[in-house]
Amino acid sequence: MAEHSPSSRAADFARRQPTIVVGALLLSLITLAALLAPLIAGDPLAFEPVNRLRGPSAQFWLGTDSLGRDVYARMVHGARISLLVGLAVALISIVSGSVVGLLAGYFSRFDAIVMRLMDGIMAIPSILLAIALVALLGASVKVVIIAIAIPEIPRVTRLVRAVVLSVRDLPFVEAARSNGTRVGKLLRRHILPSTVAPLIVQATYICASAILTEAGLSFLGAGTPPELPTWGNMIASSRLYLQIAPWTIFAPGICLALVVLAVNLLGDGLRDRLDPRISRRM
Repeated sequence: MAEHSPSSRAADFARRQPTIVVGALLLSLITLAALLAPLIAGDPLAFEPVNRLRGPSAQFWLGTDSLGRDVYARMVHGARISLLVGLAVALISIVSGSVVGLLAGYFSRFDAIVMRLMDGIMAIPSILLAIALVALLGASVKVVIIAIAIPEIPRVTRLVRAVVLSVRDLPFVEAARSNGTRVGKLLRRHILPSTVAPLIVQATYICASAILTEAGLSFLGAGTPPELPTWGNMIASSRLYLQIAPWTIFAPGICLALVVLAVNLLGDGLRDRLDPRISRRM
C-alpha cells in the first residue's frame, strides 16, 4: 500500500516530470506574491526624493529608485501586470485562433480567404504592429493586451488548422458525419478535443512571449503608462543609473527572467507529457 500512497505518487511524478514541477512551483510562488502584493509590499507609487537611490536596507529591502520609490514594492506589484498581460494574451489568442482555425481547416472556401489574411498579419513584425496600435489607440494595459494578442492569433490559427486537416478525414469523423451530426457538434465533440494538447503547450509559450513583449514595449515607452509599476517601466526609468544603482534594474530583470523561465519549463514539461511519442520513450 505504501507504494501507492499519495506521497509516493507525487515523488514519482516529480522524478519523471521535473520540469513541470519546477516550473509550476516557481510560477505558483510568483503568482501568490502578486496576489498578496497589497499585504506584503508597500505603496508602489509613493515617492520620497530624500530617499532616492538608496541601497538595500532593512527599511527598503531592494533599495529605492531615482524618485525614492520602493523597488521591492514596485517589483511585487509589477508581477500583477506582467502575469495579467501574459494570461490575457494567451486566452484571447487561443480562443480566437481556435475558432478561426477550426473553421479554416474544415471549410475549404473559408480557408482560402482567412489564411491569406493570417499570412498578411504574420508578415508584419509583431513588435512594430504592437507599437503602431499603442500609438494609435493610446497607452493602457487593455491596448497593450490587444496589441500583443493580434500577432499571436495567426500562429494559433495555423496550429489548429493543421490539426483539423489531419483528423477531419479519419474514420471516427467520417462515421459521425455519415450519421448526420451537425457541423457545430462535429467540430466541438470530435475535432476540437484533438487540438487541446497542442493548444495547452502553445498557450504557455504565448504567455511567456507576451510578458517579454510587454516589458519590451514598456522599455521603449510604447507600452503601459510610465507611472504604472511594470518591470519594463522600472528598467526603462532606471537605465541611466545602472552604474550607481544597479539594484534598480537587476531586481525587475531577475523577476522577468524567472517568470519566463518558469512558464517555459512548464511548457516544455507539458509538451513532453502530452506528446504520446515522447511519453512512450520516457
